[in-house]
Amino acid sequence: MTLYRIKPAFQALLRPIMYCLEKHHVTANQVTLAAMVLSFLVGGILMLFPQPGLFYLLPIVLFIRMALNALDGMLARECNQKSRLGAILNEIGDVLSDVALYLPFIFLANSNAPLVLVMLFIMVLTEFCGILVQTINGTRNYAGPLGKSDRALMFGSWGLVLAIWPQLVSWNNLVWGIATLLLVWTVINRCRSALVEEPQ
Repeated sequence: MTLYRIKPAFQALLRPIMYCLEKHHVTANQVTLAAMVLSFLVGGILMLFPQPGLFYLLPIVLFIRMALNALDGMLARECNQKSRLGAILNEIGDVLSDVALYLPFIFLANSNAPLVLVMLFIMVLTEFCGILVQTINGTRNYAGPLGKSDRALMFGSWGLVLAIWPQLVSWNNLVWGIATLLLVWTVINRCRSALVEEPQ
């Protein structure tokens, strides 16, 4: 089970905004770049000021970014804005934005830097595997349990928890460890889907 399954319902809520953006000639690629700039800006703030109280920004920007990511895809598909550049920006932008937002975890008290780096590496690997499956069977794979949306929920929630109860930074490494295991599971699930034989 993954949050990706509720994406159609989320898109339905955003459709009026999509029509408004199209009316004002906002392109899918511009929305993609806006999401990336926002992620880099907030990630930079959290790296410069790694105080638990500021991590309330994480769930806010992750929700906004999730909406922007949905909108750029809707503009591309429903408003005939698909392009090769858009596909490249979407995949690279998602990975870079995730790294920018989650790299500040290294600077939090009680965080094991190598563990966070391993977690981020496997996170990038999950997206690579999703694209790899697409090259094999033609379908981008979003299997969980810790896909992009699920990561946003997990890390956004933890950011909010730290902002409210800063003393819980002592649990950081446990959270990173659990996330790493779930990410490894995600890699395995995505790779396994490429090995499943098509029904005859």
